[in-house]
Amino acid sequence: MPRQVHHFERPSRFVAGTVGQPGDRTFYLQAADEAGRVVSVALEKSQVQVLAERMSELLDEVATRDTTAVPVEADVDDLDPLTAPVDEEFRVAAMGLAWDGEAEAVVVEAVAAGEEPIDEEAILSDSDEGPDALRVTITPGAARAFVARARRVIAAGRPACPLCSLPLDPAGHVCPRQNGYRR
Repeated sequence: MPRQVHHFERPSRFVAGTVGQPGDRTFYLQAADEAGRVVSVALEKSQVQVLAERMSELLDEVATRDTTAVPVEADVDDLDPLTAPVDEEFRVAAMGLAWDGEAEAVVVEAVAAGEEPIDEEAILSDSDEGPDALRVTITPGAARAFVARARRVIAAGRPACPLCSLPLDPAGHVCPRQNGYRR
């Protein structure tokens, strides 16, 4: 079966968001264009966190090495919820991140999980075969906005227990530092 790549060149929106309550949230990357096309892919909280960290590092590196005007702060503060309905195209197994010097843009690719391990060569490639992917090319300002929102989304989870740092449920949790007593 041929590979399906959902490509967004400078989309009107590229964000990380969630559906559900803290402790029971599903994380998504969502891209949308002016024509109304919306693609959502599910991933883990840790994947969103790593993507935001690496994207920020990439932008900082480009700002020091290149003459490209990379903003220090986000262009836009997007606090809107994900565009509904959130229909999962696929679950992300691997991601790629790159700087396109010609276009002066950040390229993000999220690759679908498959039955076989992901070949690193398939990420950010134009091969006709391989796992489905979401490929987004965004401006440095949009990348900073993505990072800012992703950090907010991650921080909006359950608070950490002050004793053991494990997440607290609304009803508390069995704290290992309290010898199994509820906190």
